[in-house]
Amino acid sequence: MIRYLTGGESHGKCLTAIIDGVPYGLPISENDINFELQRRRKGFGRGERAISIETDSAEITSGVRQGKTIASPITIVIKNRDWQNWQEVMSIEKINFDKKYIMSSPRPGHADLAGYLKYNSDEIRDILERASARETAARVAVGSVCKKLLLEFGIKIASFVKEIGGIKAGMRDFGIEKIIKTAENSPVRCLDSSAEKKMMEIIKNAQAEGDTLGGTFTVVADGVPAGLGSYVQWNSKLDGHLAAALMSIQSAKAVSIGAGFEASTLPGSKFHDEIFYKKGSGYYRKTNNAGGIEGGISNGEQIICHCVVKPIPSLRKPLMTVDIKTKKPVKAEAVRSDVCVVPAAGVIGEAVVAIELAKVLTEKFSGDSLSEVKYNFNGYLNILKSR
Repeated sequence: MIRYLTGGESHGKCLTAIIDGVPYGLPISENDINFELQRRRKGFGRGERAISIETDSAEITSGVRQGKTIASPITIVIKNRDWQNWQEVMSIEKINFDKKYIMSSPRPGHADLAGYLKYNSDEIRDILERASARETAARVAVGSVCKKLLLEFGIKIASFVKEIGGIKAGMRDFGIEKIIKTAENSPVRCLDSSAEKKMMEIIKNAQAEGDTLGGTFTVVADGVPAGLGSYVQWNSKLDGHLAAALMSIQSAKAVSIGAGFEASTLPGSKFHDEIFYKKGSGYYRKTNNAGGIEGGISNGEQIICHCVVKPIPSLRKPLMTVDIKTKKPVKAEAVRSDVCVVPAAGVIGEAVVAIELAKVLTEKFSGDSLSEVKYNFNGYLNILKSR
């Protein structure tokens, strides 16, 4: 089964990811990873760092030879282009540095104060460096490998923005290819051109006021066969895995599957997806309120996840807080940041969903090589066709 770790700080020398469990023989290149990293940097409302400083480029340092995985752990390194400006502040060895970089005013909504208290830290920078959403670049790198693996089994993943700052997009029943094309051509990754314009306008207004905006993005996984995940134990449920992964994204505050919170407003006769059968293609539904998962198991329909992202807590016009040294009221640090990260968060959402789906897929169709996993997978599809 696939597992991974990430390491590195926001202003450190580099981010590192190690992925274990990827089967032998998967075609992969640094270009595959860099394509996803560039997608993460885009989106109307991103700040100076994402646009001009974080020109991320991945380097694979282990686990790949001659263009394919060799079953050993894959190591990916993403160097921080801004490291030269932070070498003294982030030095491994204890040295003197400019004290203006010592942060003592925790930002409301950030991990600053909670982390400072938890670790009995000397200063807030020890907390914010790792708590920063910069870490997600490493997870997008991991997700790019998992997306490439899933494609070998006909599984595609896309995302789009559902809402920003209260502006809701009209929902359309697009196929996966249409979602990908439309979202990639939108500055805010929105499928509704009318809502797109309003979203961009409200982002501009927030930027002028030194404020930030949150919203909701949706991740769609297409081609997932029935049978991934399990109801047998609480921690084997696929929707539980996906919800945990999405909630682990910095600034995520809520997750729903399918119709999600609307389930509380509908009677069972309106909510549940009726089951049909067609000879030659098998079981299917005409609706998908379940979001492709029933009882913790994929049911063969599109898996649809929604994730609510709060406004970024780093404001150009900061809120009030308390200085941890003097205990006096002060304004929080005015840190360089994005105005709205919802479009980029959707790309991160794709990555973590891909990772979880790759985990359960390789667990169910276990094999040491890609060809063996495919053999097991195709055998299972033949069983499904006979049911």
